[in-house]
Amino acid sequence: MGEKILMKGNEAIAEAAIKAGCTHFFGYPITPQNAIPAYMAENLPKVENGCFLQAESEVAAINMVYGAAGAGARVMTSSSSPGISLKAEGISYIAGAELPCVIVNIVRGGPGLGGIQPAQSDYFQATKGMAHGDFKLVVLAPSSVQETVDLTMEAFDIADRYRTPVMIIGDGIIGQMMEPVEFKEQQEVKLPKKDWITDGAAGREKNVINSLHLEASELEKHNLKLDKKYKDIEKNEIKVEKKQMDDAEFAIVAYGTTARIAESAIKEARSEGIKVGLIRPITLFPFPKKTIAQAAKQVDAFLTVEMSTGQMVEDVRLAVNGEKPVEFYGRTGGMVPSVEEIVKALKGVIE
Repeated sequence: MGEKILMKGNEAIAEAAIKAGCTHFFGYPITPQNAIPAYMAENLPKVENGCFLQAESEVAAINMVYGAAGAGARVMTSSSSPGISLKAEGISYIAGAELPCVIVNIVRGGPGLGGIQPAQSDYFQATKGMAHGDFKLVVLAPSSVQETVDLTMEAFDIADRYRTPVMIIGDGIIGQMMEPVEFKEQQEVKLPKKDWITDGAAGREKNVINSLHLEASELEKHNLKLDKKYKDIEKNEIKVEKKQMDDAEFAIVAYGTTARIAESAIKEARSEGIKVGLIRPITLFPFPKKTIAQAAKQVDAFLTVEMSTGQMVEDVRLAVNGEKPVEFYGRTGGMVPSVEEIVKALKGVIE
């Protein structure tokens, strides 16, 4: 076991990125994620070939990410909800050009400018409606500071393995809270050679990186190639945690910060004799549909808990496919559900 260090979630993400070999960071300040670019500004220039640049806008930042990724660098950007909206077009270009990068969204309440308190109201944005075109992001949702470290490091490998953008999605609580973390030694992972990059190497034909396909048949071929890639990701990269599901008669589905609160609610409910377990999606895409469908054969009902007016609940209902009732409880606008509220909502489902 290595030494544990007390770190804020945002700073842990930044340090994990550096340890994962990230050499380039482009961003623009917006709360509640400002500690990420601040940490990168101080520490990334110390790394060999390290480059931190505060862009003039979110639009500029994401296009710088496109350029650095195309040149073969491990590159990251971070923002919060409205900033991610501004980056959306560039993210679509990056996905279309099949470029690996890591994007961090420390979610604030919305819509509009909203507020800086914690929220999960960007689930649709991350998993369904990031930008135009037929593409998806791999979306990783940590629920602890240690998990921000582990998933950030893994995000760079996933991005390189599939030549795709990967998003880490958190909220103001995960970004700001301090917990002890360990930076484990990374195992050597075999990744595809980056023989597609525009590195200007002599002795070979130049590589062109582009997402423009003027012929309809050519664009369809490209979209089908991307679709196969997303199916491969669904086959290989699903992450989900189950807790106290062995004897569960009811299941709470929650992710990120909300899942931690739900764990305490489950403890409280079990002390009152209610057999309830937790299903925690760690990948929001690919979504753990099979795990939830399997649970539908066992439990009497599901309760999905989110810091939103109800977004992931739609994917839970699709996975359950009408087999069992799926109810929803949420707080929004920066309000955080309490243990007591979740237990009360659970009892409402049972009744």
